[in-house]
Amino acid sequence: MFGLPAALADLRLTAADRIPNATEDKPKKSTKPSAKRKSEDAGGEPPRERKAPAGRSGAKRRAKSGGFSLGRLVYWGAVLSLWGVIAVVGVVIYVGAHLPAIQSLEIPKRPPTIQIVGIDGSVLAQRGEMAGANIALKDLPPYLPKAFIAIEDRRFYSHFGIDPVGILRALVTNVLHRGVSQGGSTLTQQLAKNLFLTQERTMQRKLQEAELAIWLERKHSKDEILELYLNRVYFGSGAYGVEAAAQKYFGKSARSVTIAEAAMLAGLVKSPSRLAPNRNPEGAEARAQIVLAAMADAKFITDAQAQASIGHPSYNVKPVGAGTVNYVADWIGEVLDDLVGQIDESIKVETTIDPKLQSVAEAAIIDELAAKSVKFNVSQGALVAMTPDGAVRAMVGGRNYSESQYNRAVTAKRQPGSSFKPFVYLTALEQGLTPDTTRQDAPIEVKGWKPENYTHEYFGAVTLTQALAMSLNTVAIRLGLEVGPKNVVRTAHRLGISSKLEPNASIALGTSEVSVVELVGAYAPFANGGFAVAPHVVTRIRTLSGKLLYMRQPDEHTQVIDPRYVGMMNTMMRETLISGTAKKAEIPGWPAAGKTGTSQDYRDAWFIGYTANLVTGVWLGNDDNSPTKKATGGGLPVEVWTRFMKTAHEGVPVAALPSVPGGWGLSNLAQAASQVSPPTAAAPAPATANSGGYRPPPPTRANVRPEAAAGLDGWLMDRLFGGNR
Repeated sequence: MFGLPAALADLRLTAADRIPNATEDKPKKSTKPSAKRKSEDAGGEPPRERKAPAGRSGAKRRAKSGGFSLGRLVYWGAVLSLWGVIAVVGVVIYVGAHLPAIQSLEIPKRPPTIQIVGIDGSVLAQRGEMAGANIALKDLPPYLPKAFIAIEDRRFYSHFGIDPVGILRALVTNVLHRGVSQGGSTLTQQLAKNLFLTQERTMQRKLQEAELAIWLERKHSKDEILELYLNRVYFGSGAYGVEAAAQKYFGKSARSVTIAEAAMLAGLVKSPSRLAPNRNPEGAEARAQIVLAAMADAKFITDAQAQASIGHPSYNVKPVGAGTVNYVADWIGEVLDDLVGQIDESIKVETTIDPKLQSVAEAAIIDELAAKSVKFNVSQGALVAMTPDGAVRAMVGGRNYSESQYNRAVTAKRQPGSSFKPFVYLTALEQGLTPDTTRQDAPIEVKGWKPENYTHEYFGAVTLTQALAMSLNTVAIRLGLEVGPKNVVRTAHRLGISSKLEPNASIALGTSEVSVVELVGAYAPFANGGFAVAPHVVTRIRTLSGKLLYMRQPDEHTQVIDPRYVGMMNTMMRETLISGTAKKAEIPGWPAAGKTGTSQDYRDAWFIGYTANLVTGVWLGNDDNSPTKKATGGGLPVEVWTRFMKTAHEGVPVAALPSVPGGWGLSNLAQAASQVSPPTAAAPAPATANSGGYRPPPPTRANVRPEAAAGLDGWLMDRLFGGNR
């Protein structure tokens, strides 16, 4: 065929030589019966299949399968390890990116300390994060730093800032106890947190702490780190550093602490607020015993030393007190910026506070409230005592500073009640009236308002002295309207009241709110002869190196009351202590004057009294302005005032209050009357004074009955403004 050789002519393509197409990928089902089926149809047996020996085939499969699993395990293990390393590096980079540049990190300066001292130079209080000076590690007894190492970081001298062993131990302990019972932070980590970070408990902060700890270990020696730690750690009650803590709790330097005291200090850092020994002495001592056991276990002290310290603790923790001098410290903090501006170094603030009088004032308030607060439903009190030139000698802003830092002597404003009346009477004197001028004590109505006297009694014609001593409301209202409420407000502001006062008829009964310190300051001109004062507490401010930053200059002698009227007012207010509402007030041998005050519904009880030596005001009441159980100005406040003033005047030479020049008798009455402005047409002529010195006769009860309240408006106004004493 075609002339091909015979050998080639026999070549043919078979099915196996053909390239299968897409349609031929899948084997086609045969339409012919299979051999097996043929055999079955023929009645014979199906052909047997040849099988490999079972043993060899299973071994092959197991070998193939086992080799594959081991390889994949190694492969994926390597992959996961690589990704783990990448993740760790990424976290380190991320955390580091949120830290300050390492080259810019420096040990921050200690914040400035504000040391506040009294008039005798003794330390009253301290402000700022560090109350103690830095102290070198070499100056401390060796067992003091070892106490911290024993309880906080046993491996301090062997780790690199982070202690993996400690972390693992803490982790196991926490898992076994199913909670966080142990921490793994080193002393270096704690220092890093105190120096550079916040106290928030987050994973990012913890990682930052670890990175900074490693940096600190590379930058500083172990002893330097330990010294920094001991001078920066917080010990509770505002004490930072071992020196401040030792002074706070033991009244001694950290150089002199005993083993027992060192153990207590080391135990505080776990929970300073909870374990502060002035608040929880039992808890502090129990923790100290744990520290002593740890010190003995670490061979820092002997078992005998530990037992001796446990059996005979030498703690001399200062007892916790009300700490009312802290109200003074807070007041100083408020005015410090105005005096010296922002401070960047530690300073000493010299004050006018007398520590002895401060203690007496504190005890007077606390003891009086402890004895009678339940009976009279009075929960708080305040006291301010100042010299007639405005130098504050004592200030109590509340019964316990640790419970409430709200200063009721400076910040709180309350209705002064009848203790505001002297400004009304002074205004009347300045318009021509005298202490012997008479006015009617009888019911009065002002646009539907019908104020009443405290006793609901009326005495008819009384002198101004009698009316002020007995705190008669109707006479005060009549005088206020007669001289003009705006003039009364001007008088109060002139004497030192800085609060806003409403010039209405009720101002005569003290319905506008004032603070204790400004009311006491406004009384000072009565004690100093009529000169304005500015209540003050700071005299000098120096740096610790002695540089003078501020010195108070003497006040200008601005006469705000004519000496004649000062004498008249002192005569009238002396009668308050002799026959009036403050008869319980007494300072043996000392001429004194003052005025009580009780606001509506007995919400506030006041007494402002003074001598030529001190002007002192007392307020008692409740922070929520709730009524007391009939606590009046002539009761609790007078008792507090008398207790304080008696002690304050012990050993002080007696001095007389300013009086009308030449005295106050028959001849001087006419002279004084001729020197003042003529009385208004509505004012009656002055009454005749007694020849032996002025002393008004006691009033007699007049047959005057109060009128019935007319209508709802009159009743409401009476409830709002009546009943002051």
